[in-house]
Amino acid sequence: MLNIPPLRQAIQQFNFNALFEELGWNRARKVFELEIETQIYPCQAIAYLGKVTVYTVQALPSAKQRQAIAQEITENYSVEHVLIFTDKETQAIFFWAKREKNKLLPREHTYFRGQSGDALVNKLVPLMVDFSELDDSGNLPLVEVLERLRKALDIEPVTKKFYAEFASFLENFVIDIEGINDERARRWYASVLLNRLMFIWFLQKKGFLDNGNREYLLDKLADSQKQKTDNFYQGFLQRLFFEGFAKPEHERENAEILGKIPYLNGGLFLPHHLEETYQIQIADVAFSRLFELFQGYSWSLDDSPTGDDNEINPDVLGYIFEKYINQKAFGAYYTRKEITEYLCERTIHRLILDKVQQPAIP
Repeated sequence: MLNIPPLRQAIQQFNFNALFEELGWNRARKVFELEIETQIYPCQAIAYLGKVTVYTVQALPSAKQRQAIAQEITENYSVEHVLIFTDKETQAIFFWAKREKNKLLPREHTYFRGQSGDALVNKLVPLMVDFSELDDSGNLPLVEVLERLRKALDIEPVTKKFYAEFASFLENFVIDIEGINDERARRWYASVLLNRLMFIWFLQKKGFLDNGNREYLLDKLADSQKQKTDNFYQGFLQRLFFEGFAKPEHERENAEILGKIPYLNGGLFLPHHLEETYQIQIADVAFSRLFELFQGYSWSLDDSPTGDDNEINPDVLGYIFEKYINQKAFGAYYTRKEITEYLCERTIHRLILDKVQQPAIP
């Protein structure tokens, strides 16, 4: 069973042996040195699973040197591996190379001391293995471990590439919306729906949905398609929005279909007037494409200065809404948290002062 606090603690303490023990991997104990261009790098194998070995390297070399070390380990120690470069417990770089058409495509995640570690924990969740999944030798098939590595670490950084992909997706998504003839209204509704789905994606990646299911939307889409084709939007999403998040648990109908969902008391999941005006239909393939796009990136709720710049966080989300969903056309803007905090503090202080100045009740 996934237990987040020990994973977070192991990362914060740079105790990567404990980290992979918590993930259910087997212990490895091999110490050696590599010499790359006259530089000596102390290395240690700390864990293995299905012929994939995890090594720590006590150094923070350049990107070129990291790839050279990976190549040396591939040729002489383990073809499939994860490398953790670290130096004096202040920074760690998780390195894995995706193999594609005889090319090695490096995938990296950097952790700095002082970060919560939640972004890294979210990435490593697919690597968790339960004892019941192992064979008699305590291993998984290599192909299964590689697939888990792909899910965990084959993540593109947030760059202009993401924005371009999102903008391209948005154009197709607007076309996929049926039942709204006016294009401007259709684009407006696309922004409403994507706003909700991005927010839900954040929630699931944080483990807030259905007892920590980080694949909640994907699982529900698959369940819906087993029951009926092209019914995910009307049969599940609308129920999730208006019966799940918008109502307390005791007021929901057919709550078992949704699983354990928090009640969110706000306007985001109340019926929009476009939904009350039109009979909207959206094919399942539109959501399959959207979730495929989301899966290619890492999602984090940490937008503090110590957060990883390669994560999709609320600031990035706000930029997307303004730049591509065109919320400005409808008078909506993204407000950074510093401004929000200031406005909230002013409001709360005023309320407190007003209460303090009220005469006591006799």
